[in-house]
Amino acid sequence: MLMKNEGIEKFGLLVHDSARLLRARFEAHGRRLGLSSAQWRLLVRLLREGRATQARLADLMEIEPISVSRLVTRMEQAGWVERQTDPQDRRIKLVVPTERTLEAFADIRSVAASVYDEAMAGLSDHERRMLIAGLTVVLNNLSGAKSAECQARAEGDE
Repeated sequence: MLMKNEGIEKFGLLVHDSARLLRARFEAHGRRLGLSSAQWRLLVRLLREGRATQARLADLMEIEPISVSRLVTRMEQAGWVERQTDPQDRRIKLVVPTERTLEAFADIRSVAASVYDEAMAGLSDHERRMLIAGLTVVLNNLSGAKSAECQARAEGDE
């Protein structure tokens, strides 16, 4: 167990470099499906949401709405997504996955599982769960969305 501040200076670089390498792996695999890393990320977010406005996708992806609009246009032309009118408000357009995306979902999940297994090779199941739990706490801390559970867990580990 690390003592306070022992090795902590590596934390930011480790998280950043890990995220960069994960993106590179996904991009390499995404090319087989004809997807850029941005398109890959949009599809994963969209599959989680089921359907979403471009503004919601921009928030989820932390990019500008105009960038999402261009991305959706290219993906619509390639048959990955389509824009549909929101049944609740006809002024709003929703981005929805197409049958092509739904059919590719198993491949997308398989690629993700493969990349994650590669990234966490050498870690036991318990260590994997602890890594995910720890990163979830970090994400919640930085997003300002600390839940009582995360706070209690963090206080219990001190």
